[in-house]
Amino acid sequence: MGDVKRVLFVSSEIFPYLPESPVGNIGRYLPQGIQERKREIRSFMPRYGCINERKNQLHEVIRLSGMNIVIGDIDRPLIIKVASISAARMQVYFIDNDDYFHRKQTYCDAEGKFFEDNGERAVFFARGVLETVKKLRWAPDVIHCHGWISHLLPLYLKKAYRDDPIFADSKVVLSLYDDTPAESFGSDFAEKVLFGGISASDVQLTGKADGTELAELAIRYSDGVIMGSANVDAKVGGFCRESGLPVLDYDAAKIADGSYIDDYNSFYEQL
Repeated sequence: MGDVKRVLFVSSEIFPYLPESPVGNIGRYLPQGIQERKREIRSFMPRYGCINERKNQLHEVIRLSGMNIVIGDIDRPLIIKVASISAARMQVYFIDNDDYFHRKQTYCDAEGKFFEDNGERAVFFARGVLETVKKLRWAPDVIHCHGWISHLLPLYLKKAYRDDPIFADSKVVLSLYDDTPAESFGSDFAEKVLFGGISASDVQLTGKADGTELAELAIRYSDGVIMGSANVDAKVGGFCRESGLPVLDYDAAKIADGSYIDDYNSFYEQL
């Protein structure tokens, strides 16, 4: 796509707001590296309840907050917070809501049980990011998604927001990791996903509606895929290979020494 000027990062985790992890480290260092390569960046993640707002100096952005997002028959307020990683000279935007993101765990309760509303949280997060970017009036050339909670964003971008001038030229890159949930998001998840003229045939989720199906949905509406882990779910990886999309393979050595950033940067331009 030629000269990429603006890259939006949508991540399930960013270090140091959550402990170090493969996704969290890429969420932290990739945006910085892309910014150092003279591109504008924005980064988003959920504001989980385990994130200490005082320690990390999060504060609400009033001009971006105040919208309600309707899922099913319930509308919930979208709250936007922001913090800075001074060493990287970058800001991180947080999608927040009292009902979805104030519990102290990320995706499972203290006993390890998958939260029943994780599907709704993914809907809220993806739509919240896109609505906030619209309010920022910042048109991304590339949107790079990391982590399963971002996997609805490609569908929404290509279907519900396709006529919005902010996203008219946006390409979606999907990084796949070994975080695919085995649990179901519920028999009514496919219905809760529907929004903005999206039909059931656009979604193609079965009653099972687990993380594998969600990942395959994300692949269908992406423009390129990056293997972010050596242990991507085999079925998801196979679906990806069959999709015909450009794929950048996982390289552990490059992840370790940071040279993956140049590969990712080049991948954006190939779309």
